Amino acid sequence: MRLRDAIVTLVIVIAACCVASAQPTAKSNELRNSDFAHGSGNSPDFWRSEAWVSDPSAVEYRWLAPGVNPGQLEVNNLEPNDARWMQSIALPPGWYHISADVRAENVPADKTGANISLLEDGVMSRDLHGTTDWQRLGFYVKIGGHGADVEVALRVGGFSNLNRGIGYFRNASVDRIDTPAANATPVFDLEAIRKAALPVPIGQPWTLVATFMLLGVVAFLGWRAWSEATIGVVVASPPGVKPETKGRAKKRRAHG
Repeated sequence: MRLRDAIVTLVIVIAACCVASAQPTAKSNELRNSDFAHGSGNSPDFWRSEAWVSDPSAVEYRWLAPGVNPGQLEVNNLEPNDARWMQSIALPPGWYHISADVRAENVPADKTGANISLLEDGVMSRDLHGTTDWQRLGFYVKIGGHGADVEVALRVGGFSNLNRGIGYFRNASVDRIDTPAANATPVFDLEAIRKAALPVPIGQPWTLVATFMLLGVVAFLGWRAWSEATIGVVVASPPGVKPETKGRAKKRRAHG
């Protein structure tokens, strides 16, 4: 009887282990304090505020710790601005889904609205205008083989797209994924974007060769001119002895 009980117990343990291993791995959020639960005063831990126009008359920031509602960050652009709550993170190579719950209030439609983005050229979710309910906004980004340091921004406005109004943000996340779905949008390749932003050399390869050749000719002519100029230089002689030029000195030495 004891043997049978032991066998049954062993089978139950093995089955439980198999079930546990079959469960999908929980997503790991790369952001710190992503639920805005920790901080002091008006400063949530690991987040900082920044704006194109930082004067208090142009922008206000607010942090609400979790209570009846989830934790929340607010950006209120009192004047046209590009303002945001930001966090710096280092991401290993791979695919990521960057997202947040976002709500807009009185955001004009002619410029970039409330969004989540990276501080890179055009890497952002769709943006909200007017006054809206909560919506989940996000985008997919590929980080290249060496990894990347990025700035995640909860934002109202954008580069050269200063806007007014209030953006509300909660439940931010940077989740690593295997690959985006076929119909996923928007999708960005950060390494390709950064390479495209590098300055392009001016001219063709042959112009570089020609430049070095020209510099070589100039250097040779300069050396020749200096050599010819020094032929007539007077060589110092002892007192009472008639000075002689370098040219005469060379001839004298040549004849013994």
